[in-house]
Amino acid sequence: MSSTPALLDELLRPGAPSGYEGPAAAVWREAASFAELSSDGLGSSIARIGDASPLLAVVGHIDEIGLVVTHIDEKGFIWFAPVGGWDPQILVGQRVEIRGKDGPVLGVVGRKPIHLLEADQRKKVVELKSMHIDIGAADRDEAAELIRVGDPAVIAAEPIPMLGDRLVSKAMDNRLGAYVALESLRRCDERGSLKGSFAAVAAVQEEIGLFGARTAAFEVRPDIAVAVDVTHATDAPGVDEKELGASPLGSGPVIGRGSTLSPKVFELLAETAEAEGIEYSIAASGRGTSTDADVLQISRAGIPTGLVSIPLRYMHSPVEMVDLGDVEATIELLAAFAARLTADVDLSR
Repeated sequence: MSSTPALLDELLRPGAPSGYEGPAAAVWREAASFAELSSDGLGSSIARIGDASPLLAVVGHIDEIGLVVTHIDEKGFIWFAPVGGWDPQILVGQRVEIRGKDGPVLGVVGRKPIHLLEADQRKKVVELKSMHIDIGAADRDEAAELIRVGDPAVIAAEPIPMLGDRLVSKAMDNRLGAYVALESLRRCDERGSLKGSFAAVAAVQEEIGLFGARTAAFEVRPDIAVAVDVTHATDAPGVDEKELGASPLGSGPVIGRGSTLSPKVFELLAETAEAEGIEYSIAASGRGTSTDADVLQISRAGIPTGLVSIPLRYMHSPVEMVDLGDVEATIELLAAFAARLTADVDLSR
């Protein structure tokens, strides 16, 4: 069982859903103190080294899916809406942490017990509107001393090392991308390997519309961009390789290739992986990728953009699982890719 990198462990623990990324962003910025730090108006964090051309931006979003308080009823039960995309069945019976006005408040997600459901109700998929959060309050007044409408919440789940190099946690999607962006920047800085310059970006609000990457691209103005995200590991039961391609846990980074991605950035990423002896797979996309790459590539007059993903099981759940070997290989790929870029690189289409 491998040990979890200390920074990754620290990044995974804070509750930081879309629009409320502050606690995770603070960890990231402190770890990025070796670089020139800035941020944009939405709160995306930027760490930069070098001042030569070309400027590469590696973008990973730091937000996670979560919940937001919409109502506190007279009995003190808390009703909520989703922040990002949820499978409602995952929420039943979960412990949650609400970011209250005076600090975190623990609660549990409840619903009508199965014993009390009618026979036809038991066959139906649970809906978010039929669930509530119970913090143990006696009434609305007691709950309102701690909680306000608009407070965010996340599932309470800490990182857990598993067999081999596997790690389970909430928020892997996509605290991993923000971690990889920063660690690849750090390695370039330590090695002094850059010919150009490099900006690592911890983007906000991806899960609700790819918003942070869009504004960060205007702030950074990169010549080249690579989005780092997670993708579905294809070795989990029920996942069809014929639809997604083959990218099991332990197979290294997944390099995107498709209509919205730069062909030359793809080739450079693949050539780098082969030169460095890094195992990788390819994922094809016929339209958008549903990642930050979609907005990076149409920012301003257009940015040649690539996509590198990390295989992950059980996406958008509190038990997202990755292989730490894949994370390390992705860091090495992007650090080596950045080091190969020169001012005369041709990225025209």
